[in-house]
Amino acid sequence: MSPKTLLLFVFFLFPLPAFSLADVIDRSVAIVNNDIITLSEVNEIGAPFFQRIADETPPAQLEETLRQAQKEVIEQIIERKLLLQEAEKLNIRVSDAEIDTTLQRILTENRTSWDQFREDLSALGMNEKQYREELRQQILTSKLINQEIRAQIVIPEERVVLYYDRYYTEYENEGYYILQIGTLWGAPDRTGTIPTQTEAREKILNIRERAVRGNNFNQLAKQYSDLPSSVDGGDLGVFQRHEMATAMRQAVVNLKPGQISEIIELSNTYQIFKLLSSQTGQITAKVPYESVKEEIRDLLFQQEMETRFNEWLQNIRDKAYVRIL
Repeated sequence: MSPKTLLLFVFFLFPLPAFSLADVIDRSVAIVNNDIITLSEVNEIGAPFFQRIADETPPAQLEETLRQAQKEVIEQIIERKLLLQEAEKLNIRVSDAEIDTTLQRILTENRTSWDQFREDLSALGMNEKQYREELRQQILTSKLINQEIRAQIVIPEERVVLYYDRYYTEYENEGYYILQIGTLWGAPDRTGTIPTQTEAREKILNIRERAVRGNNFNQLAKQYSDLPSSVDGGDLGVFQRHEMATAMRQAVVNLKPGQISEIIELSNTYQIFKLLSSQTGQITAKVPYESVKEEIRDLLFQQEMETRFNEWLQNIRDKAYVRIL
């Protein structure tokens, strides 16, 4: 398991700082009820983010860009503290056994040993105790959100059918409705690390294996894809044949709706595609409703989840004492 892989399994996990804004005396930068957020905490959590900005931003814009980045990190820490405080208020706990089980699942899914795991942690500048604490907070917030939001959401069949009718049928022109997942090498991926070509290929092989086994393609894209389409669950929309790059066209045009493509190489990426539907002229080849209804339901669930979470968190914040100094 590479260092970047570990970053996928925690809610707010960053390595210890390799970069500092300046050698300054520590001070408080925000108050969240009874918790204090310090400048050193912000610099520690935001270190990779700040370093990337320092590497990529012109000197004339660096000070203001770093200032805005620091505000973003402070807001993220405020959100995490509000969630942890709410979990404490509701007496939600995480046992050592739950952490052990989650750790073992991570090792199993990534086919790695404890020794390799500890080496990867060391490469991130962390030890096992620190990682366990980050994992504890992730499980805690997950329990909180499951209890307060997730369990309350039900997506009725009518909404699933409406989405299916709107997005999986009735195209006027020849086209291919495509989902995409891609991995990068030689450039920063979604975690900010720069994987090798071998690491990128191993990652896409693992993702494709999960997709072929039936794992939700949208969720795999959101969780693992390094490409901009990941925010939309890999949804590229409809492409006409002539709009696709040659390698992409060869991978997609012979697929049947619902199938996953072979891996293709484009520039410094490896990519796979899922064909949702295809059509020639006015004749549409539709994905059978039964084959995609759970994927649609999951997408609608995630949209509803995001809306309710934002409203719920804002309500918690409105009742809290939050002050940025």
